[in-house]
Amino acid sequence: MYQGLRRPALALTLAFGISVLSSMDTTFAQISFSREIRLLDTTSAQPAAITAASASVEPGLIDLGGVTSVDAHVMALVSLASRQVELARQPDGARAVAKDLIAMNYPSWNNSQFRCLNALWTNESHWNYRAHNYYSGAHGIAQAFPASKMSTMGIDWRTNPITQIKWGLRYVSLRYGTPCAALSKQSRTSSY
Repeated sequence: MYQGLRRPALALTLAFGISVLSSMDTTFAQISFSREIRLLDTTSAQPAAITAASASVEPGLIDLGGVTSVDAHVMALVSLASRQVELARQPDGARAVAKDLIAMNYPSWNNSQFRCLNALWTNESHWNYRAHNYYSGAHGIAQAFPASKMSTMGIDWRTNPITQIKWGLRYVSLRYGTPCAALSKQSRTSSY
């Protein structure tokens, strides 16, 4: 019924998603990154693979040809996730993402706990996901030491501020119970 309207929107959404993925900083990637998207061809019920290398257009653009549908919900989630990562690359955006994650995962932490978390991570990194202590090796918003501990939350811990925030919130919760307890420890010993 709406197929005529969906194809251009689908192509634009898919092209945007691929261009975002292709522009990501993979300098520190720990595994190889393949630009392949598998779409279900509803006419034959077989997955149709589309790769940037096999497309006969510029990199980042893909001719969808005979592909008839894509799960719009999944594409919307990919788009939302990429927007959140971009938002979190700035300190104010990282704070907003942390507030949302706290509301979802740590409902018992109130606004005073967020104020403590803000003070804690402002002292540690100024909410800079690229912050790195060359003396100790601590890295990221939460200044994880060793930094590789953040890999438990995702392989993109070096470049994804959301992965760093998730790891930091979990660390604070498991080790101290609350951000205010972690801030108290940092105030006494200059570390947490």
